[in-house]
Amino acid sequence: MISHDHDSPRLPYGGRGHRDPVPGAPALEVTDLVVRYPSEVTAVRGFDVRVERGECAVLVGPNGCGKSSVLKAIAGIVKPAAGAVRVFGNAVGACHHRTAYLPQVPDVQWSFPVSVRELVMQGRDVHLGWLGRRTARDRQAVAAALTNVGLDGLADRPVGALSGGQRQRALLGRALAQESELWLLDEPLTALDEEHRHAITRVIDGALACGVAVLMTSHHVEEARGAGHVVIPMRDGMRDGSDVRSAA
Repeated sequence: MISHDHDSPRLPYGGRGHRDPVPGAPALEVTDLVVRYPSEVTAVRGFDVRVERGECAVLVGPNGCGKSSVLKAIAGIVKPAAGAVRVFGNAVGACHHRTAYLPQVPDVQWSFPVSVRELVMQGRDVHLGWLGRRTARDRQAVAAALTNVGLDGLADRPVGALSGGQRQRALLGRALAQESELWLLDEPLTALDEEHRHAITRVIDGALACGVAVLMTSHHVEEARGAGHVVIPMRDGMRDGSDVRSAA
């Protein structure tokens, strides 16, 4: 196994201390990843994945197969027991401002008293300077993100009053406002009707067209194949067969 590199930048404020992407490096490269929880449960074992800019890779498999744990390791939420994670050629944390992680909607505390606008504004936190002051640039980025996800008319509504599809779009709006270049999306299409799935897919496709790299989990295998995404089957924390690459 390769020893994991999980360093954080020394000054993660307003971009200072964040490292630039390594020229020619993929957006994401994971090698021999192992994730083990304190309960001694090994959720991921020897997992590899590589995602280029403008590419979407979709992890598919049954609940408990390790899909979410892969995303959490890349996002820096859990520390790998072994393996290497490189984001734009750098260690996890060195490009924190370039990575947006969207948890599953049920995992978010939606009773927290914030508006849709305030939730989306959280995407700008990684760009704040020492004094933490919002700027006109921050407000412009949030306004553009709200328009892109179709929630500009609900900007002042409490997030707790949103439907499931609206909540998912609000989370995507936060990623857009962050202006991140790697999206980690955990089940963004689950439990949504066809209209909301199409709305979410439109936002993701727009990001891909702009060069954003996406790694997501999904139960909608045929939909992922039909969109031309790279489908990566998983079982018991490992790849389950070969990747499936279909033309869009």
